[in-house]
Amino acid sequence: MAKRKKGRDVHGVVLLNKPLGLSSNQALQTVKRLFKANKAGHTGALDPEASGLLPLCLGEATKFSQLLLESDKTYETTAYLGEVRSTGDREGEVIRSADVPELTDEQVLEVLEQFKGDVEQVPPMFSALKFDGKPLYELARKGMTEEEAKAIADRKRRVIQILKLELDGRPSDVELNLTVKCSKGTYIRTLVEDIGEHIGCGAHVSRLHRIQTGPYDGANMITLEQLEQLAEQCSDDEFSALDAVLQPIESAIPDWQVVEISLEEGVKVRLGQSLATSLPDAESVQLWASESGQRQLLGVAKIFKGRIRPVRLLNIPLNLAPASA
Repeated sequence: MAKRKKGRDVHGVVLLNKPLGLSSNQALQTVKRLFKANKAGHTGALDPEASGLLPLCLGEATKFSQLLLESDKTYETTAYLGEVRSTGDREGEVIRSADVPELTDEQVLEVLEQFKGDVEQVPPMFSALKFDGKPLYELARKGMTEEEAKAIADRKRRVIQILKLELDGRPSDVELNLTVKCSKGTYIRTLVEDIGEHIGCGAHVSRLHRIQTGPYDGANMITLEQLEQLAEQCSDDEFSALDAVLQPIESAIPDWQVVEISLEEGVKVRLGQSLATSLPDAESVQLWASESGQRQLLGVAKIFKGRIRPVRLLNIPLNLAPASA
């Protein structure tokens, strides 16, 4: 006999404002528990010492986690000049320090200009990238020499894109407040360290806050404390207070073309059949079933040579009863 699920099938995206000191997985498990969700996944980890936007996908929304993982992201960060730390952020030990030269805003902007566009990065050793099946941070914590660590990290060298790099302010002579919009795989700690090396004094990240991931910005973020308060208003079979904060699944792909088909055609698509269409070819479209003024997202499809072909379908019961007169 199949085991009965302990949770519930709930679908959507939680835009969590992750607090400092909590890993992304810890935040995910807390939210999953509050929603009593059967399935949940995050869309790109934030370090424990970073805060801000962490979209968490519940239920069938997890099928879009990879898209969000690969999307551009925007951060607000503070570069602390004059100190290089072992982890690249304030939690690490100071391994090198130097005097910070006098800098005008114009000189700082000239330095930042060097890091826009395509940039080659060597990921930090304190990262989750794997080498021989083990995360780099585990290897780093085993006490290997700096030369060994650099040699391993160098094998993970990659080219990333810095789409925006702005100077927002200078709280002190040794701090630069920056806004960074970047491609997937970018390490802000490495970027800040490289900026510090270019200036000639080294640097580390003293603050990191994410404000955008793909189509989501910080406008609708919610804290764990707020979610816990909403959970207190829920019962074992009534979760409307929590579910009201969920972003719909389609919010992950707002710019994709919308294609509507009939309920009868939707049933055929759910059986894996393709449909004839006069629409032009398209690599990725939202596919909706529509009936009597109601509609439901079926999943995503592509249009090729006059056929709508399902690519990824949502495992959600098709419930489009005709609207009452």
